[in-house]
Formats: sequence, C-alpha cells, structure tokens
Amino acid sequence: MSQKLRILVPIKRVIDFAIKPRINKNNTGVETKGVKFSMNPFCDIALEESIRIKENNKDLVEKIHAASIGPTKAQDILRTALAKGADTTTLVDVGDQEVEPLNVAKILKKIVEKENSNLVILGKQAIDDDSNQTGQMLAGLLNWPQATYASKVQIEGDSVTVVREIDGGSDTLRAKLPMVISTDLRLNEPRYASLPNIMKAKKKPLEKIKASDLDVKIENRLETLKVEEPPQRKAGIKVDSVDELISKLKDIKAI
Repeated sequence: MSQKLRILVPIKRVIDFAIKPRINKNNTGVETKGVKFSMNPFCDIALEESIRIKENNKDLVEKIHAASIGPTKAQDILRTALAKGADTTTLVDVGDQEVEPLNVAKILKKIVEKENSNLVILGKQAIDDDSNQTGQMLAGLLNWPQATYASKVQIEGDSVTVVREIDGGSDTLRAKLPMVISTDLRLNEPRYASLPNIMKAKKKPLEKIKASDLDVKIENRLETLKVEEPPQRKAGIKVDSVDELISKLKDIKAI
C-alpha cells in the first residue's frame, strides 16, 4: 500500500523577476526600498508541481505545506501559495537578516521533522543569490536521496521517477520516498491565483515562528565586501561579408 504524501514546498520572497535590480548607494547590495517583491519563479514551479501531483493523485497526497524563511512581509507569498492550492503554511520570521543556504537547509530540516514530510519539492535556486545549494544541503542533512533540475516527475506508489536536465540531454533517476526534488524551468507553467481564492487565503491560518523556536542559530559565514555593476560593453559593429569579419577580428587581434 502506498504511503500518503506529505509535501513540503519551501518558497522565497525575492525582487520580482521583471524588475532590473539597482545597487544601493553603499555598494553593499541591491536596493530593496520601494521595489516590488514576489515569489521566486523556481519556487512557484515547485509549488505548481506539488499541486499537480495532488490533483492527479487525490488519494495519495495528504497535504501540501508551504514554508518561507524571511521578513514578516513574506506572508504575502505564503497567502499566494494558499490561494494556489497549498493546505498549510509556516513563516520563519528572521526580519531583514540574510540567511545563507546552510542555515536555510537546517531550518527546513526542522520543518520536515515537525510536519513529518516525506517529499520536499523546491526550486533549484533563488534568483537573488543564485546559490543553488539549499536542496542539496537539505538532502545531505536528512540523508535522503535527491534529484536536481527536474523537468518531469512521476510518482508510482513509493517510487519516484525524475527526468532531469543535464548538459546535452537528460538523465532519468528513480528513488524511494522520502526524497528531495529541485525543479527546473521546463517542469511546468505555474497557474495564476484566482481572485476568489486570494480572498479566501486571507482568512486561512498562517503559522509564524522564529528560527530559535526550531533550535536553529543563524550564523553567517560569508561577508559581502562590495557589489558593483558589471563594466559596460562596447557597442558592436555590423559587417557586410565574412572577409570583412575576419579582417576586423585580425585588427583587434582576436584571431
């Protein structure tokens, strides 16, 4: 008999993907004041996949629990997750403190134990720090099998088959639950939350806790010394023939 799925979906609040980040005046990071924030796109894909698994296997999924680690304002993306189809949510309120991937993984491990989760589906990376580390670290801490860069997920009983994207092709893995899956762009197209569901989500309970409630001490090991814009590229030129292209490349000693 198949065990019931208790899916944990970690989601992160980031500057909206459609906005070009600006470096702050102190050159210590990007400007966050007066900027639109939204759910990290890869997290949105992970949430969508968990909802599709539930819709396609109604008797298999017990619940979908969305969790976010961030400021109080991260409640917004958790409400969005509820509106889209998550059953319960937890906000680990860390204020404006930066939380590195290892600390995120430690907090998520505690939430996995607290929620008795047996499947974690999360985005492969966040678009703000692009670390691409949390899923791997979480699997290591839990000692669970993992499949990264998932482009297709299929569940049959206690067995999970994942097609993952690799250089020049795809790789197919199979593992037994419990496991950790990180999602890639081509896994699915996330849905929009309907207005009625958004209104309903505002009334649903949202658990708020601190990292200390989970016995996790946040210790950062990295220090940002300086953030600066990349140098501007020189404008290119058009050529009328291959011979002219070769001549220009020789002039700049590229060949």
